Formats: sequence, structure tokens, C-alpha cells
Amino acid sequence: MKLNTSIRKKFRVTNKLKKVARAGRFRLSIFRSTKNISAQIIDDKKNITLLSASSVEKDIKETKTKNKSELSVIVAEKLAKKAQEKKISKIYFDRGIYKYHGRIKIFAETLRKNGMEF
Repeated sequence: MKLNTSIRKKFRVTNKLKKVARAGRFRLSIFRSTKNISAQIIDDKKNITLLSASSVEKDIKETKTKNKSELSVIVAEKLAKKAQEKKISKIYFDRGIYKYHGRIKIFAETLRKNGMEF
């Protein structure tokens, strides 16, 4: 089975993170489309999603944001708040196929400001 470039890139980044994963630390996977952004915290040992936040959720959609950068800040703050409630502070940041630049970088920096460590 031949895989295209973006799928190979995603597997390369994700598998490196899974190899160094330790107990008590979870993986934060991020997805970015042209209009929206979503993220989820995953427990790879049990193969379950613990938390998720997305810009298509009803309460986030109701806020009138001007641009996509502001939207990623709002989603990151919401995810950090949910993680604090479940007492999750240390994670691995899985950027997937995206470069650590732009909205992905803003998302990560907002998470760090709100107490997440990676």
C-alpha cells in the first residue's frame, strides 16, 4: 500500500511520540482545517480519547471572533481548563502534519500559559 506524503509525515511524527511515551503522560493531537481547529488528549495505552475541544462546539461558535488565530486561542484555553479539571498537566504535543508555525504555535503557547507542560 502506497501512502501519500502527508500520511507518511503524520505517521513519522506520531510514531516518534508513541515510542517515547511514558505512563501518566498523554498525547495531545491537533487538527487544523481552513476554517476550524480541534484538539484531543489521547491515552495511547488504553486507546481512548480523554478530552477534546473544537471550534465547531456550540458555545465557541457563538463567540464572535474576527480571525482564526483568536479562535485557536479560545479553543486552547477551553482545552486547558478541561485538562485542569481532570488533573492533566503533562502531555506530549503531537503536531501531526503541520509545522510548528502560525495557528499551531499560537495554540501551543496558549496551552503553556494556562499551565500545560510539554
